[in-house]
Amino acid sequence: MTAPDAKTDLRASLQSARDALLWKLEGLSEYDVRRPLTPTGTNLLGLVKHAAGVELGYLGDTFGRPSGEPLPWLDEGAEPNGDMWATADESRAWIVDLYRRAWAHADATIDALPLDAVGRVPWWPDDRDEVTLHQAVVRVLADTHRHAGHADILRELLDGAVGVKQGNDSMAPGDAAWWEEYRGRLERTAREADRAG
Repeated sequence: MTAPDAKTDLRASLQSARDALLWKLEGLSEYDVRRPLTPTGTNLLGLVKHAAGVELGYLGDTFGRPSGEPLPWLDEGAEPNGDMWATADESRAWIVDLYRRAWAHADATIDALPLDAVGRVPWWPDDRDEVTLHQAVVRVLADTHRHAGHADILRELLDGAVGVKQGNDSMAPGDAAWWEEYRGRLERTAREADRAG
């Protein structure tokens, strides 16, 4: 596979994850995109905010290509985990737009540099901070897909919507009754295995 083909494949997979992450916000209230749905506070808009910072860091700063975007939640002395939730004055539109600007900046880095270009991750230890662009893209790709999976689960908890994108839920066919019976069967099996174990 040639380098341009590898870049095309990496970018297509990354864009798929980006699109899935943003799609999970569609049709939800401000409360629902912000509300913490896990004991650690995981929320949909926070995942998008985090993903924007990840792209700007790994596919910008790491390769000497700072975006100029202010990310005060990542500054030294900032509140821990400040990139994982949106403050009341950080609108959904602003965070989504920040994420789209991060995509554009990351994509420009991918276009401008060869996959074997070497960068330094500023927040990693000095003796392990060197990465190639290929390694950085794979890291961002994995992180974005991971968070798109989190978002899928959060959205299912909110209103039952699941899937990769509109019109493609990638789920087994079945109506609500089928899914209820399926879930019940899994619950019974789990209890049976627990008793046997």
